Amino acid sequence: MHAVESIAWLLAVALAIVPLARRLGLPSVIGYLMAGILIGPHVAGVIENTTRVVEIADFGIAMLLFVIGLELEPSRLWVLRRSVIGLGSLQVAISTTLLALAFWAWGERPSVSLIAGFALAMSSTAFALQLLTEKRQLTTRHGREAFAILLFQDMAVIPMLAILPLLAGNVPGVASELPDPWKVLGVLTFLFLASRFLVRPAFRFVANSQTPELFTGAALFIIVGVTWLMTEVHLSTSLGAFLAGVLLADSEYRHELEAQIQPFKGLLLGLFFMTVGMTANLPLLWHELHWILLGALALMLLKGSILWGIGRAIGNDSSTAIRLGITLPQGGEFAFIVFTTAVGLGLMDNDLGERLVLVVTLSMALTPIGFWFIERVLEPRWNSREERAYDAIEGEQTHEVLIAGFGRVGQIIARVLRVHQISFVALESSARQVDFVRRFGNKIYYGRPDNLAMLQSAGADKVKLVVLAIDDVEESVRTAQIIRRHFPRLPIYARARDRMHAYRLMDLGVNLVHRETFLSSLEMARDVLVGIGFNTTSADRSVERFREYDEQLLVRQQAIYQNEAELVESAKQSMLELESLFDSDARAARRQASEQEEEDKAG
Repeated sequence: MHAVESIAWLLAVALAIVPLARRLGLPSVIGYLMAGILIGPHVAGVIENTTRVVEIADFGIAMLLFVIGLELEPSRLWVLRRSVIGLGSLQVAISTTLLALAFWAWGERPSVSLIAGFALAMSSTAFALQLLTEKRQLTTRHGREAFAILLFQDMAVIPMLAILPLLAGNVPGVASELPDPWKVLGVLTFLFLASRFLVRPAFRFVANSQTPELFTGAALFIIVGVTWLMTEVHLSTSLGAFLAGVLLADSEYRHELEAQIQPFKGLLLGLFFMTVGMTANLPLLWHELHWILLGALALMLLKGSILWGIGRAIGNDSSTAIRLGITLPQGGEFAFIVFTTAVGLGLMDNDLGERLVLVVTLSMALTPIGFWFIERVLEPRWNSREERAYDAIEGEQTHEVLIAGFGRVGQIIARVLRVHQISFVALESSARQVDFVRRFGNKIYYGRPDNLAMLQSAGADKVKLVVLAIDDVEESVRTAQIIRRHFPRLPIYARARDRMHAYRLMDLGVNLVHRETFLSSLEMARDVLVGIGFNTTSADRSVERFREYDEQLLVRQQAIYQNEAELVESAKQSMLELESLFDSDARAARRQASEQEEEDKAG
């Protein structure tokens, strides 16, 4: 079968299997692996010889490493240096050491043990980040720590891929040409100079041509050209692609390059995973399912325990450390690359490589189960444990302001009050948020603001006003109800998530309601008007007129917001009124300008 025919079959099966896997909640990597298994020699037998397909799919690995290099801006690395180098190096070093010792004790050669241990220490960047994004956990503490570890792993795999050909020279019966140090130095020097004095002017020239396909061609040329150069000096093509990305990381064309490469990278990387699935030894899986499954579970348990230990060592609470361990226990896509390369170079037996590929594949497939377990079993228990007693507010409180809710809004208000030496007391209903902000020196009490006893102990009857900065709409409304019932004269300055939240607060007689994105949106609209040609005065006047009208409309619509039909009709009518108002303003401005022009002529 020709390579073109093979790729056509691979694409056809991928278009059917990958969307089905995503619909089932599985990452696309699993879909590609399933598609490869289905079309491979052990199931349908459509493709028997995978050599040519692998050669094409290897460009996907080169593009992946090129994009990783592009993302490693020096400034970004400097900001993340402690978490990336600290957490990442600990995880890789401990996992590699323990796994390598296990393989060595099993009877493998030291070099094989080191390669296998290092490859299995790697977690799946694509897999883990996709799961964290889907679960909206990327910005959580364990999400940020997982990202730092993955970033270090992405960098750590580069030297391993570069060392493998050198190790092959020590394997009896394996011919391996050692790279010429002078040629290597010459190529690296050329790449550095070219990235500074050749590539950027070339990209500028291509960009000025207004021909988008040429930019795509230039991006692909860099990948293919650097890969060819590395092959000529007997270095890893992956290393070359990574270096090319790093050298262009601070280029003004970095984002455009990444956008052009991304579709090819994803597709070719998918082809690589499909070839891994095609070469997976299914008969071996069926015959040794219990051993391979045990290996996958042992790998996940070992890596998860190491990650939990690292999390606890750096000060995470137990639940955050467990979440980190459940996020990154699997093997990763780089393990496939390392095993495939090591087997091809004769550094590892084919049988061992096939078993380890199956272990990594199963570990990836089992990872979503870990997320399910933590969400359905562990988190309900943690939540029940976190119902700890509210903090006792000792002594008589004489603060001027009570802040209910200490999230993004509450913290900014507190900072402003602090610089003006205005005393305040803050209540927050999330124990995790309280523990987090206390690490930064904030004095805050754990307790629900919608609890009357908590409000009384915080001195709600003595403060001048309450800042209602609670993120949860229902908790915010309940707190406003309790304050209005028990402290009717206490002014409330509230933050509203949206228009409906504002209406409900206004129903309770809240003194001042700020919609959280309203003013920032108006400020951005003002900048947009200036950007398209309005002068600053006209833009300011226009935005201010819109603000006044919308605030009046908010008051008018409060009476009908519970009647959807009337509210929709009112919104349509108000839009017509607003357009008419601005049209009248525009005519008046033109008339005034014309009169001024006539006066100038008469003068």
